[in-house]
Amino acid sequence: MTGKMYSQRLGSISDAQFQAALDRFHAGRFLQAEAISFGIFGQNVFVSSTTGDYVLRGDPHFWWQFPTEQYFARLLHERTSVPVPWPYRIDPTSDIFGWSFVLMPRMPGLQLADPQVKKQLGSADKRGIAQALGENLAQMQEVTMPFAGRYNASLETIEPFELAYELVWPLPVASDASLKPKIITYSERVTACLRHILNRAHEYNAQTTTANDILWVEELIAEAQDVLDETFVPCLLMEDYKEGNLVVTQQNKRWQVSGMFDLMEAHFGDGEADLSRPIAEYLNEDPQLAGAFFAAYLKHKSLRPGFARRFPVYMLLDRVILWEFFQRHSWRLCPEGWTFRDWAGRYVAPPVIFEQL
Repeated sequence: MTGKMYSQRLGSISDAQFQAALDRFHAGRFLQAEAISFGIFGQNVFVSSTTGDYVLRGDPHFWWQFPTEQYFARLLHERTSVPVPWPYRIDPTSDIFGWSFVLMPRMPGLQLADPQVKKQLGSADKRGIAQALGENLAQMQEVTMPFAGRYNASLETIEPFELAYELVWPLPVASDASLKPKIITYSERVTACLRHILNRAHEYNAQTTTANDILWVEELIAEAQDVLDETFVPCLLMEDYKEGNLVVTQQNKRWQVSGMFDLMEAHFGDGEADLSRPIAEYLNEDPQLAGAFFAAYLKHKSLRPGFARRFPVYMLLDRVILWEFFQRHSWRLCPEGWTFRDWAGRYVAPPVIFEQL
């Protein structure tokens, strides 16, 4: 069966395979498919049929990826006005492609992950989009849970954070029947994961992640320890909330998020933590965009006491996740000779954010 290469991950796919996938969900006659040139993992293909435009998402990282994304897409669809691809339909079988797949509606709007799209936006448009992201994040966080935790796809429920699992997430924990699960709070998860990932980066390269870097992080954790335990209502966190994981449209000169996706990392915790990644990305692009995003968020959400001390720790966790990934793959993330503190220190207390407190 001949086909076309749509991504390195998905390999070659024939028209007949696309038709078979559409048939699983009675989604019409196949018209065309389009490769997606942006994105890191290459899991998605745009597919058009006589019943509409879809995204076919395949070859999951882990068996639980698609059920987890489906769970959180359902929550957002049912409890908020946040636009997500729904229905999110999963075929768990592998007879068509050799892997399970999802068929979901293609959300309308500009793909901000596409560099060519970004180039065409003016400063006023970029500011409007940043504000839309702030408003949308506040809406997402209307989904709450009585306790912080992660979705267990096997049991189809949210469970409290367990230390051993969180330290190696998303990989499975080595089985040891003699060890009792250690349930931890959200703040314990944040500090434990921050330390663990930072030490892992140190093991890769002690010249770029130094002992002084580790000491600096410990000082910031110590400064924030009491406010990390400040009471909060656990809400939905995406942990990878950014322009690249959504689409936007403009109506009556006002920008709005028209679709949001890639929910594998979602869990329940302190909503303030999800400010970290978009603020960091906007600081890289233009600090004024970070300020616009934050101000729009604050119109809908109130910060709890201690934010100025708590936020640096949340930002450090976000930064070390990326830092460790780049160190592990020997990729360049910053100028040669910089250490983790040199790079991450620029994000922990940005004036454009802290002046609004």
